[in-house]
Amino acid sequence: MLIMQIGTPLKRFRLFPSFGVCFILDVMVKNYQILMLLFAGITVVRGENVDDVDISFTRDVRPILSRRCFACHGPDADARVSDMRLDKRSGLFDQEISPVVPRDTAASEIYLRITNSDPDIAMPPVDANSQITDKEREIIRRWIEQGAVWENHWSFSPIATPRPSRNHTRPLGVVRSNHPIDAFIRSRHQPHGLRSNLPATPYVLIRRLYLDLIGLPPTIAQADHWRAVAFTPRGTVKPSQFAALVDELINSEQYGERWARRWLDLARYADTNGYEKDRDRNMWPYRDWVIQAINDSMPFDQFTIEQIAGDMLPAASTSQRIATGFHRNTMLNEEGGIDPLEFRFYAMTDRVATTGTTWLGLTIGCAQCHTHKYDPITHREYYQLMALMNNSDEPELDIPDAKLDQQYQANLAKAHQRMQDLPSHWPTGDSDKDKASAKDVIEQRFSKWLAQQRTRVRNWTTIKPAKFSANLPHLELEGDGIIFASGDSTKHDIYHLEFSVHLDNVTALRIEALPDPRLPNRGPGMTNYEGTIGDFFLTEFQLVAGDNQIEFTRAEHSYAKNRYGDKDTSAKTMIDGDIQTGWSVHKGQGQRHVAVLLPARPIPSGKWTLTMHFGRHFSSSLGKFRLSIATDDKPLSANELPPAIERLLLIEPTSLNNEQRQVLKDEFLLNAEELAEHAKKIRALRKRLPRQRALVLQQRPTSNPRETYIHHRGEYLNTKGESLNGSGLDALHPFEGKFNADRLGLAQWLVSPENPLTARVVVNRNWQAFFGEGIVRTLDDFGFQGQPPSHPQLLDHLASSLVANDWSIKWLHNYIVTSATYQQSSIVHAAEYKKDPSNQWLSRFPRTRIDAEIIRDASLLSAGILSDKMFGPPVKPPQPAGITETAYGSPKWEASDGEDRYRRSIYTKVKRTAPFAMGLTFDAPSGEFCTARRDKSNTALQALTLLNDVMFMEICQSTAGQLTNANSTLDSGDKAIATNAFRRILTRPPTATELTDILAFYHRQLAEFKSNKEATQAVVGKSDNATAQRAAWTMVVRALLSLDETVTKN
Repeated sequence: MLIMQIGTPLKRFRLFPSFGVCFILDVMVKNYQILMLLFAGITVVRGENVDDVDISFTRDVRPILSRRCFACHGPDADARVSDMRLDKRSGLFDQEISPVVPRDTAASEIYLRITNSDPDIAMPPVDANSQITDKEREIIRRWIEQGAVWENHWSFSPIATPRPSRNHTRPLGVVRSNHPIDAFIRSRHQPHGLRSNLPATPYVLIRRLYLDLIGLPPTIAQADHWRAVAFTPRGTVKPSQFAALVDELINSEQYGERWARRWLDLARYADTNGYEKDRDRNMWPYRDWVIQAINDSMPFDQFTIEQIAGDMLPAASTSQRIATGFHRNTMLNEEGGIDPLEFRFYAMTDRVATTGTTWLGLTIGCAQCHTHKYDPITHREYYQLMALMNNSDEPELDIPDAKLDQQYQANLAKAHQRMQDLPSHWPTGDSDKDKASAKDVIEQRFSKWLAQQRTRVRNWTTIKPAKFSANLPHLELEGDGIIFASGDSTKHDIYHLEFSVHLDNVTALRIEALPDPRLPNRGPGMTNYEGTIGDFFLTEFQLVAGDNQIEFTRAEHSYAKNRYGDKDTSAKTMIDGDIQTGWSVHKGQGQRHVAVLLPARPIPSGKWTLTMHFGRHFSSSLGKFRLSIATDDKPLSANELPPAIERLLLIEPTSLNNEQRQVLKDEFLLNAEELAEHAKKIRALRKRLPRQRALVLQQRPTSNPRETYIHHRGEYLNTKGESLNGSGLDALHPFEGKFNADRLGLAQWLVSPENPLTARVVVNRNWQAFFGEGIVRTLDDFGFQGQPPSHPQLLDHLASSLVANDWSIKWLHNYIVTSATYQQSSIVHAAEYKKDPSNQWLSRFPRTRIDAEIIRDASLLSAGILSDKMFGPPVKPPQPAGITETAYGSPKWEASDGEDRYRRSIYTKVKRTAPFAMGLTFDAPSGEFCTARRDKSNTALQALTLLNDVMFMEICQSTAGQLTNANSTLDSGDKAIATNAFRRILTRPPTATELTDILAFYHRQLAEFKSNKEATQAVVGKSDNATAQRAAWTMVVRALLSLDETVTKN
């Protein structure tokens, strides 16, 4: 990217602000920027005589073969049109009719084909979309004549440890530099007749450093401090003091907020599920983990392992489990009628593709449907990679909270005290006699209650299944006869349970649906549709005793509620023979529920076989339950009493000890109508406070592995062959025998020193963050179709050094910004531009537009209203009305209040179907897909956003308020205000000409506002501070925020 500065005179534009008043605004465009995006290939032989250079197979020839030949003669066997294969050495040299014979073009089949004009012989075929050029023919000719030396693809070759030549540590431009980065950069300058630029001026470099490392500009005080400390009076960097500045920024908390946002692009982070419904999800604990991990300087290899397999580490901590949220960022489809397993498959394809982009820089997703047409990734290997990640469940994790636990214990103490005081609230008179009488009344009522409950309570005996299975969910027998279901579920699940029952003449059967924190919304069901529901829908309950189908005539429940419509969902619907009806407990999640069934006649002992059907237009199976039987003839009742109370009720009253009797009496008091209001408060205090939950991965037990198959053409239903064992990519480095076939093995394989890609991909992506372009410009494609590195030795030097420095990203950033290459000026000189228009060889620092989040955060900081509060749930800054109303359900965006209104942008809620308007305007991703590189567009809407967006108007008003409150209104004061405003936004002091222009603009605006009170109030409101002066300074700030320099890193 090249940005040329062209001086232009001041221009006047008619502005229509969002508040509806028309002004004539002098827009300061003295340093108006013309953006020119220049795209070019990276081939050394371009523009040179091919006969004069050594041809490299990796650099020059393989890209041609990849573009023109691999589609028909490459890795994909299904697409290959003959036995000739040009992507392997054996295919080029070792066939009967050799495509290539070194130093003999006449005997080389490939050269004869590409130079033949006969349509029956010529290659590529004359009707092919991709035709070879004359320049490419010449490159292949010279390569053959020079000996046709084969080289492995550069990115699949082991990482070298090159050292810079001493010849390249000479003065860089006019600055002497011994930095290895500068030596490698200079080595590419010399062949192209280039030299590096002068160093950037101190304020420009300070601002650049702040924006790059913490995503915020310096305050005026910070900029002036470091100008005095880290630079000589002439503007030369003092290395040790400059290093102190770098250390301060890298070790600040804001560093993690800045660099976490770049990682979240890769992680496709969002606070909603995506697809049509796009409901909220609790992903922010993962976002906070990323920030903290970066601030803690977690080595990148550990950073990788914890995100892919933190739950599998020994004694995994809560933090390590939260880290696995990386692959919980996949979208979740909650549309009615979908097959949840199908969209789970699509989520897995996203995880494979995201892993390939993030760590390997490969377009692995191309192998979902067939063997990759260009890169050595087979169709089978794609699904072997999927198999490594496929054996995971996706629960929600309760996040420990010491303060919450303390509050809960305090609430229990209050509840205990209120329980002791509860009898005193029995309604009665105020006299001592009345109070004594109340005690007698309570005792009488308690005795009556006790007798009533004893007639209803049954002596239940838990039955444990001897065998159990399900069509897909994994059933486990836990303690006390509890059956727990986990894993995948379908829209029609069936549980089969076999019992050996020893009690005869069974007269009642009870189902207890039990809550559990492992289930969605704590259960008792597994429903995860249109939100984390935790409901179930038990449609049929069928029991066979011996060979006889048992008929149930009556059923009762403790609770039942339908989620959709008003159809009956009582317990009796699960014995009515209609699979469309069933028992459900909507809005009763997280609680124990009971259903009791009575058979037409007593059930004999022996072998029982139970079949339970669950189904709706979504998955709705029961997650945790227990079955019990009774042989008495008590009336039908689905008692909601806790099991401990039921056991005490079975004891003869005369045999109860004092403690047992008090427990029963407390239960009576809590259910007495006379004390209902007080009991409600006690129950509320006893209720465990809801903790924040995080979406995590959890490895499945070895007893319940999830099978992975090859999906022909990438189609969900089109599987073939036997299930696969997980493995890596053979083209990189061996997997089998060295790593376990699971997520932990995958993570260790990715960051193994033998992996030639991960370190290269990581340093390249970080380089791009500083310089706008990577050493490899195709950030997400290090394969045959990607561009080769412009500085291959520098790339390997950085990659090998990163690994040698314990994968420290902070070390890498320090290393880059302390180079003269980073510190040079971005000013463009005509001679250098002509030689290197795209700045491929970095003879100057590239000017790039800063990210959306930095634009907003920097503006808030300049206004003095940016909150430094870190972490926590997402917030909703102001944005134009109607943005989110276009999404499903027309949700309203209620702007946050207080400091949450002005938090850093990394904490702004990310809604996939209605992204934050300002962010989307400035090319922030929606979180739907892994984004290795953001677009950099230049649109009119961006200018309008800076001028008229409600948030930016608040920023302008706030800044103007601070300016006018802190300074006088004298002419000398106006200069001070103008300088302060300029430096708040642009850091550097204004030039004399710029200051004159600002003051002239201010006075014209002031005159207009003084003559138009309504316009003044439209800009700054109707308060006592609503002066024409403040309105005029608001417009000055508005203009300054709209300058190209404001949103550009120079």
